[in-house]
Amino acid sequence: MAILSKRLMSDVRKAVLEEHDTSILFVNPSGQSMTSGDRLAAMSNTRRRRSYAMQESVNLGEPYVFEAAPGIMSWVMGLEDRRVIHGGVVGDAVVVEDKTPISSDTITYMTKCGMGEKESGRLVSGLASLSADRVREVAAFAHHEFYRISGWQPDLTNENRTKAIQKQQLAQAIQDLRKSGEGALYAFEKERVLLANIRAGDRNQARRILNEMLASIYMSSPKLIVLRARAIEMVSCLTRAAIEDNPLLEPLIESNHQWTERLIRATSFEDLSQVLMSALDDFIDGIYLHGVNRSNMNVRKALDFIRKEFRGSVSLKDIAGHVGLSPCRLAHLVKECTGKTSLQILQETRIQHAQRLLERTSMSCADVAYESGFGDQSYFTKHFRRLTGSTPARYRRSRG
Repeated sequence: MAILSKRLMSDVRKAVLEEHDTSILFVNPSGQSMTSGDRLAAMSNTRRRRSYAMQESVNLGEPYVFEAAPGIMSWVMGLEDRRVIHGGVVGDAVVVEDKTPISSDTITYMTKCGMGEKESGRLVSGLASLSADRVREVAAFAHHEFYRISGWQPDLTNENRTKAIQKQQLAQAIQDLRKSGEGALYAFEKERVLLANIRAGDRNQARRILNEMLASIYMSSPKLIVLRARAIEMVSCLTRAAIEDNPLLEPLIESNHQWTERLIRATSFEDLSQVLMSALDDFIDGIYLHGVNRSNMNVRKALDFIRKEFRGSVSLKDIAGHVGLSPCRLAHLVKECTGKTSLQILQETRIQHAQRLLERTSMSCADVAYESGFGDQSYFTKHFRRLTGSTPARYRRSRG
């Protein structure tokens, strides 16, 4: 069971203090402080507001910044492990530059909330001044450091963050479509562009294009029954286009049936969008491993084996045994059909999986290495840098 231990809280507070020269504190799920130095504890509404902000931060997938008193800002981030909130990390009260200035209203508000007038005055006079961007930077750093040090898994927070980003992208795409006046068929004209990005394994660009297509579908008719039909049509069109390009991609038909069932069960446009994004990831994985150069059934079986077993210890002998060929013969076929060795494909598959874990989870780099099939973190870092040009930690920071 995840526990907010004194050692864990101390390590995270030290990291934030050294990096940003500011303090943080920890609270339990009800908003009550678990560490010393809580300058707002005397205010009667502090616990209630922090508890609310903690839940909102998980719902939004990011730190929740709020005004603790007129002109005084703070932030809260709920701390979750496998969908259970065990507490929160709270930013120290600060004065935010270019925001509502401190005035007598601040002291009046704090005294009405139960803090003494002298105590309120001392607190206000000792507050540091930070820009709004700096406040969010501190919050993001504290959030990242906590999960790096603790090894907790913020599954719900990450899911909600992904959903929030997609909603923002969809809203922007719908707004752009309204301005441009483009019609609903615009989405289907982009099928080939989307498929090209899927083949290239460019997930970010593929997601952007899919969001534009979803916006176009929504603009054509916001009725759920129509949206569902159009979403099913989109997935079917993409599957058909992929198979027309490469008959060896026929296994995507079975996946298409599964995605269609999930789309039928979707109860809102947001649900439809999430299913389509999941389908997109599966689509990219499938096309990458059944690429346009695959023209040999034995190679196909070899790559399928790599896709299923890459997390474990896989050797050329293992792959050849599964296919039913000698290691020498299989090595020749794989190189001839793909232009790469089996080991290169295995390492690329592992690194791509590691990239997704670094983007979507807060797992430590050591855990990411293990979950991706690397038994040694230094070996993982070496190959990650070779294939991406970046270390795992730097890659994660660059993806926010």
